[in-house]
Amino acid sequence: MVTVRLAVGFLLLVAGCAVTPVRIAVVPSPVPGWTGTWATAVQGGGRPFEDQTLRQIVHTSIGGHAARLHLTNEFGARPLTIGSVALGASLRVTFGGQPSVTIPAGGTAISDEARFVVPADADVTVSLHLPAATGPSTRHAVASRANRVAAGDQVFAAQLTGARAERSWYFLSGLDVRGGDGAIVAFGASITDGLGSPFGGDRRWPDLLSDRLRASGREIGVLNTGISGNRLTADDHGERAPARFDRDVLRRAGVRWVIISDDAINDLGASGPPPADRINGSLRELTTRAKAAGVRVICSTLTPFQGAGYWTSEAEAGRTAVNAFLRSPGSGCDAVLDQDLAVRDPARPARLLRRYDSGDHLHPSAAGLKAIADAVDLSWFTG
Repeated sequence: MVTVRLAVGFLLLVAGCAVTPVRIAVVPSPVPGWTGTWATAVQGGGRPFEDQTLRQIVHTSIGGHAARLHLTNEFGARPLTIGSVALGASLRVTFGGQPSVTIPAGGTAISDEARFVVPADADVTVSLHLPAATGPSTRHAVASRANRVAAGDQVFAAQLTGARAERSWYFLSGLDVRGGDGAIVAFGASITDGLGSPFGGDRRWPDLLSDRLRASGREIGVLNTGISGNRLTADDHGERAPARFDRDVLRRAGVRWVIISDDAINDLGASGPPPADRINGSLRELTTRAKAAGVRVICSTLTPFQGAGYWTSEAEAGRTAVNAFLRSPGSGCDAVLDQDLAVRDPARPARLLRRYDSGDHLHPSAAGLKAIADAVDLSWFTG
């Protein structure tokens, strides 16, 4: 018998094809001893699969002596059957002792504990066989990774035959380890997601923050739940930030801190942008919800983007007002990561410094992402 969880607050017991819903609490407490080492935020609209193997690469932040996987069908329209799952080259992952799992539409599944030594700062492969038609898939669109898909069940093959590249993550939302001293969730949009960072290089600013934490001797996971194009006040490229905050922050294993980053830039760049007071109210809501869950909040100022296609003087006035709010005592933030100060041009503060500009005047370059990571005060992550 395999246990899977529904986002709407049901527990389903799957035995063969029989499915019986049972009402449960909406937000289960995390299992003691687990800490997220890798995570991604998911959205709908992915391509369908049928009798194919997905081999996906995730990059860990911290290591541990055992692992578990989070699989997701949260934006699927039909039950998702996963025939077999492997961690690394050959370790079979089970669900309730079974090698396969069926996840209802809107649901998630957490694997059994796997005796798998997870290295820190390393690539781990996760292979899934999808025996039946999936319909449109749940995915993270911008993986910045060359994942692979091939025909048939090749989960335990050393090399996939006839594989082709996929640049998204599908049906996979997290990898946890036993151990660690808690996790930081970086929550935002494309700057957090790493758009513009070197492909396959794991050089997003949360990755670089993880490097700094490890170098300091801290065993703290860093989980990136940025979604490119996401917004704070409206659904766009996934659910709006407040709608996904529980799933992408508060339910993550071992979460102790959240860095709330760049969603609001996409609100300011939208046609008819919301007033700064509305953006600030949404940010205050997220801060209040995190603190109620015992999570410390680090708020990030909004980086400059004059010269980008959707910049306007109205958007700049909004950015200035939001940043003033975030820097004020009334924001409720426990600390402020001043991304604006870290990457702006002192002579033209509405613009990115030239060497920190990827070229589109919105997304920081590799050097700019490093400047953001370097602006994080590691003393925030103590106690």
